[in-house]
Amino acid sequence: MVPNELYQYSVLSALMSGAATSGVPLSHILSHGNHGLGTFQRLEGEMIVLDGSAYQMKSDGSVIPNLERDHGDQIIPFAMVTCFQPSVTETIIFDSKQDLADKISALLPRTQNHFLAFRIDGVFEQVGVRTVGGQLSPHESLTDVGKRQATHTFPSIRGSIIGFRSPAYFQGISVAGDHMHLISEDRKFGGHLQACRATEQVTLRAVAIQRLDLQLPKDDDFRDANLGVDDEGIQAVEG
Repeated sequence: MVPNELYQYSVLSALMSGAATSGVPLSHILSHGNHGLGTFQRLEGEMIVLDGSAYQMKSDGSVIPNLERDHGDQIIPFAMVTCFQPSVTETIIFDSKQDLADKISALLPRTQNHFLAFRIDGVFEQVGVRTVGGQLSPHESLTDVGKRQATHTFPSIRGSIIGFRSPAYFQGISVAGDHMHLISEDRKFGGHLQACRATEQVTLRAVAIQRLDLQLPKDDDFRDANLGVDDEGIQAVEG
């Protein structure tokens, strides 16, 4: 694995159109990195890759751990991973997701046109996460699946946030801005991060990424998908 080279399988617009039945095995995704996020076949929950281990965070609040050991053949329709080697480390506090974004920007200035990978470890408060429960029919769009997403809130949780920032010109290929998944330290809770704050010092590690390896699917679902960028839909399900 090349340090800090971003590998991405498929594009977000494919998920938005409902192309989530086929993909590549989880073992293939993990061969490209130890830090990442994504989703599962038919949008069955949220994926986080932390220190090389993969977890499936499901809509009922449960977490399936160590997928790399027992479920390496699990099909992944979308993922972003990298071999994470941070270039900067800082202890911070933050009041909101926007404040966190500002702190990341201050730590890595003049990187608005690059991808960023980051990780935050510590105690987070007023945490809100969501998880999607899967498609009810083939090709159901992520927007429609997102209308049934489960949300969970925690007054305080110790854990880790794994995230990527994508530049604005990549909207639709990935999520423009910050895309973050959180998992608790005991690996029992997690999901797509919607809200949180940190009133005690947490550790932020980050790096700018200059290399991207984008693999496009070759199946019929992807060939036939409408890949027009749905800004409003992306904001609704990923914001």
